[in-house]
Amino acid sequence: MPLPIQDVERELTHTRRVRFEGYKRADGLWDIEGHLTDIKNHDFTLQTGVRRAGLPVHDMSVRLTIDPKLNVVGAVAVSDAVPYPGGCETIGPAYSKLVGLNLMGGFRKKVRELFGGVRGCTHISEMLGFFPTAAIQTFAGERREAPADGKKPFQIDQCHALDAQSDTVRRMYPKWYRGADSKTK
Repeated sequence: MPLPIQDVERELTHTRRVRFEGYKRADGLWDIEGHLTDIKNHDFTLQTGVRRAGLPVHDMSVRLTIDPKLNVVGAVAVSDAVPYPGGCETIGPAYSKLVGLNLMGGFRKKVRELFGGVRGCTHISEMLGFFPTAAIQTFAGERREAPADGKKPFQIDQCHALDAQSDTVRRMYPKWYRGADSKTK
């Protein structure tokens, strides 16, 4: 369902696009790539000069290479358009500190610790927050939804629809249902 139509006239002034793509590599690893752009539909005055309408203020990309257990084994960040040339784009190499982290093991918290404030780029670090779920979607279809080993499926209790007390879990994953009419606790 789309958003409701606004009844007040308005003008588009800014577009942020964030795109993620997941690649299965021939060597058994995976690449998850994120790309962020910020574009104004009008000329935009910065301390460094005027950015013409339609030209990106930000154009940044990150590639994380991960293993099947979601461990980061490679990381690269680049900035092709920035508001402060000679400053913004120099932080990219710092993101190699992501190597060794696991996307499902406190990744977002560790990103804040490593790159919060002046230790990183706000936009790149923000984008990194989406990598865990982008990786999960990349692996969708590669892994069984319900593990053969009998362990609880990873997605249970990770969102509203898959709360162990929800009707969805009762219907789709009855073994893991913990609602009011559940016989097991």
